[in-house]
Amino acid sequence: MTNTEHRSPFSRPGFIAAATVVGIIVLASIIVLVTSLNHDTGDNTTPPNDPTSTTPSGDAADKSVCGLDGFEKTNTLTQAPENDWELVGTVAAPIEPEGAGPAEIIDGLRTCYAHTAEGALFLAVNFAAMGTDASLRDRLPQLVAPGPGRDALIAAGSESSGSTLRAQVAGYKIGSYSTKETTVDLAVNYSSGELVSLPLKLVWAEGDWKIQMTDAGVLPLSPAPIANLGGYTPWSGA
Repeated sequence: MTNTEHRSPFSRPGFIAAATVVGIIVLASIIVLVTSLNHDTGDNTTPPNDPTSTTPSGDAADKSVCGLDGFEKTNTLTQAPENDWELVGTVAAPIEPEGAGPAEIIDGLRTCYAHTAEGALFLAVNFAAMGTDASLRDRLPQLVAPGPGRDALIAAGSESSGSTLRAQVAGYKIGSYSTKETTVDLAVNYSSGELVSLPLKLVWAEGDWKIQMTDAGVLPLSPAPIANLGGYTPWSGA
């Protein structure tokens, strides 16, 4: 993978949609991406009951770019994963190099996740964590789905910003899942004691899970404050 010469908007002040409601500024990385998000977050529905496989399918498009095993047509993640955690920037991120991923870490950029719901979950958290590492922010568009959204991120440029607060993932829920796309809703717990829902849409592209953006280069689903972990599976590296 190559470094882009442009700077990602991950270091620009943001996450205002949630911050203005709960009176906090969130993770430096997630902050920047969600500025001016005003989209409705529709209810996620359960996907059709397709046959499930845990081995790679015969379709080349379904195979991992780095040969990582694991393939699911439906979400089989019924309980919190048991995995190791690593501090990435200021956030604990999950890792299973021979399982859900990331299977490749090149100069800190964590890529290649299993074509499963667990792999999608691991990308979502690692993506948020990598955004808190200033040395990686310029390369985060590599984890975004190809298309106008990624192009917009690269072209947008950025300004540096920071936050004295810290945040960690407290739980998750998989809203919808198919072999082509999924929705991962992260419950993020801030050092101020606030909880925020951060829903991310992912698509399978270029042999890996990627974050989906609108053509304008913003997240399609808005973050929102939540009262507790009701409906979420508790899971954290703390």
